[in-house]
Amino acid sequence: MSKKSKKKKWSQDVTEKSDALDLEEGVFKLDNPAKIAHSLKRSAEASDRRKSSPFRSAMSMLTFYINRAGAGLSKQQKHVLEEAKVELRKDFGRQPK
Repeated sequence: MSKKSKKKKWSQDVTEKSDALDLEEGVFKLDNPAKIAHSLKRSAEASDRRKSSPFRSAMSMLTFYINRAGAGLSKQQKHVLEEAKVELRKDFGRQPK
């Protein structure tokens, strides 16, 4: 296995089998930022394995996915995921950046 495919497998494993959150299947492929945020919030609040607050866990997983998917995301899907960050802040009563 090449070094590149090992890295890809590692990040895929984190996304699919994270010890912090049990994600709903296909959550990052949704086209509605509010639905993505709500799903991440539910997952973070339901998890008893996370190491930080539900907000931090949910935001970290979303940011991790955006960063790891990188060039593989369409401009539209990246925009949806970035908007999901705004929705996630709203869901947790945090001030937008």
